[in-house]
Amino acid sequence: MATGKLEGKVAIVTGAASGIGQAVALRFAEEGARLVLADLNASDATLSQIVARGGEAMTVAVDTSSKDSCDAMVAAAVERFGRVDTGVFAAGIRQDPVSVLDLDLAALQKMLDINMMGVFHSARALARQLVAQGGGGTIVNLASTAGKIPIPGSGPYCMAKAAVIMLTKVMALELAELGIRVNALAPGFTSTPMWDPEKGSDEDLWAMSMTPMKRTGTPEEQAEACLFLASEASSYTTGQVLYSAGGQFVD
Repeated sequence: MATGKLEGKVAIVTGAASGIGQAVALRFAEEGARLVLADLNASDATLSQIVARGGEAMTVAVDTSSKDSCDAMVAAAVERFGRVDTGVFAAGIRQDPVSVLDLDLAALQKMLDINMMGVFHSARALARQLVAQGGGGTIVNLASTAGKIPIPGSGPYCMAKAAVIMLTKVMALELAELGIRVNALAPGFTSTPMWDPEKGSDEDLWAMSMTPMKRTGTPEEQAEACLFLASEASSYTTGQVLYSAGGQFVD
């Protein structure tokens, strides 16, 4: 139920064309935010849904692995809406399992460029804009339980998400006195186009063996967690990682 938690706010969401990013964008729009829908290939699918429901949004094509592209994303938001108040940085990729011994360095670099540096470039570009506006605002970085739980065959992904967690904590400390809150959401297994194993498959059974609630999460559930971190509902919370993971224990 919409309660206006983000009424009048301007929000950037990367990875907004599908999955968690799309669910976040739609939920934020319901709460009154004006959206900047950023994705590698600017898609009108999310935009159309928001506009059909009476919301306001724009699309931006962004390569989050590029500093210049992320800077341009924030600049486009400011040009259209005059300011930015919050950002959820959900763009990311997944790769097929491979051991560290057999890992192709180009594949490793691609993972780090998008899942680690993409969040870095996006979060830093927004933080600089928030500082220029006089402070205040929120940043939500998408991490993963894989940033805390080592998964054989997923070294690059685990490395990147662990880096996002530490980036979040450092930025939170550096920006706290300016009223800028920085937190991370670390989803567990969530049904998205990027991860959707067949029910009963080995991958599905493995995931359920690690999840006490014995089901995968939904993008909409992760969007609710992002809404909490982006809104005043978490006004005294910064530098934290929210594990929305069906009971997975990470400490």
